[in-house]
Amino acid sequence: MSQQTEQDAVWLTQDAYDKLRAELEDLKGPVRQEIIARISAARDEGDLKENGGYHAAREEQGKLEGKIRQLEAMLEKAQVGEAPADDGTVSPGMKVTYKFVGDADDEAETFLLGAREMEDTAGGLKVYSPQSPLGSAIIGASVGDTVGYEAPNGKTLEVVIVDATPFTG
Repeated sequence: MSQQTEQDAVWLTQDAYDKLRAELEDLKGPVRQEIIARISAARDEGDLKENGGYHAAREEQGKLEGKIRQLEAMLEKAQVGEAPADDGTVSPGMKVTYKFVGDADDEAETFLLGAREMEDTAGGLKVYSPQSPLGSAIIGASVGDTVGYEAPNGKTLEVVIVDATPFTG
């Protein structure tokens, strides 16, 4: 893996990585070929200016190519299955429990700090990316630390790290 910060890395379980790799291969193979065939068939119908099927297939092809580039970039940055150290320090691949400063302990929330694409393999946990406002603020924090971050609405929020353990899937 090239030199990258923890925030740039995309932490994935082996299962999530395998699913994304299979999806990429499917998109690059059968799905891409089907769209190319539809474009070709529509092109054979003649006038392209008023050919709705052609324009729809071209738009779908553009979306497909964008999704392929997104998956390739993510898989290139992936840290697969390398569980972080169980030292109470927040890093990608951790199951993090936090609460807002002033909230009661029973109002704490738990999430997985990892790639959003892991939601279907996270066992019902919410998944926040290391690039999210909360995710980027808490990387490197330890259990008991209070960390402030700017929410999307511009307010500064403070959270206390209640727990941080490696996600075991």
